[in-house]
Amino acid sequence: MLELTSLKEFLAEPKQIVITTHPKPDGDAMGSSLGLYNYLILKGHRVNVITPTDYPSFLQWLPNNDKVMVYTEKTDESQHLVATADLIFCLDFNSLVRIDEMGNYVRESKAKKVLIDHHLEPEGFEDYRLWTTSACATAQLIYEFIVNEMGERQFINEEIASCLYTGIMTDTGSFRFRSTTSNVHRIVADLIDLGADNTLIHQLVYDDFSENRLRFLGHCLLNKLEVLNDYKSAIIVITKQELEEYEISTGDTEGIVNYALSITGIRLAILIIERTDVVKLSVRSTGNFPANEICKKYFNGGGHKNAAGGFSDQSIESVREKFDLILPEYKTQLIE
Repeated sequence: MLELTSLKEFLAEPKQIVITTHPKPDGDAMGSSLGLYNYLILKGHRVNVITPTDYPSFLQWLPNNDKVMVYTEKTDESQHLVATADLIFCLDFNSLVRIDEMGNYVRESKAKKVLIDHHLEPEGFEDYRLWTTSACATAQLIYEFIVNEMGERQFINEEIASCLYTGIMTDTGSFRFRSTTSNVHRIVADLIDLGADNTLIHQLVYDDFSENRLRFLGHCLLNKLEVLNDYKSAIIVITKQELEEYEISTGDTEGIVNYALSITGIRLAILIIERTDVVKLSVRSTGNFPANEICKKYFNGGGHKNAAGGFSDQSIESVREKFDLILPEYKTQLIE
């Protein structure tokens, strides 16, 4: 693996660059991708952001969002850009398997690869790495890349600051997760000083519900929430039929699992969603309970201790029933 310091020299001349992130990208994935995009454009590079799939409408106000290419919509062009790139930045994911079909083309590309991420157990496909699990968000690492590694804080304008603030805000649960250290607050304060409008950004991300999305949230809390007091756990199960009935779009289910976790005394919250070809899980926990261990051990996933995800090719009923076996195994940890 090459020293990250040598990347500055590599970027001294204009390069053809691709930035990519994980499927169904969230605020951190898009904030870090477009924050880096806006920085590299200022430096004179030719840059393309390619997402493996579409992403929520409440993130599409981000500066230069109109330049983003969705792989599933422009497959041939995306493959060509990956194949001819000098450098590929891989943001907010730790393995090329995570980016589906696109991962094969990234692996085969002769471009140098840069991993910037904060998730556990990176695969090791990259040539350069800026990685630590202590970072609250990949957007924090992009800030540190620009300021510390490149020594170019002066390039962070309002557009870059707004993107990076969005990434940090969303991945820290509006600065309430344990990962929100004093250093994170100092970075956020600097981003505000550099032009990020914190009030406006919060409104654009969190106060942009469609009527269907709000009614769907009410349905989930009233009819789908299952509280298991013996295990200090709560589960919400959503079927494909319900997604269709409420005309749910990408991103509309984001954050629902946190409502279950907000119940007094609940230590583990589980959201199970039936998609077209797979059942997806979002798992959240409090304290030292390892949400990521459950996802890794039983559901082909992983993540952070208090925020993880996974999937299953079994039926949604089977996935729900599986927790009847899993929770007793963790009962001591949950009720301690």
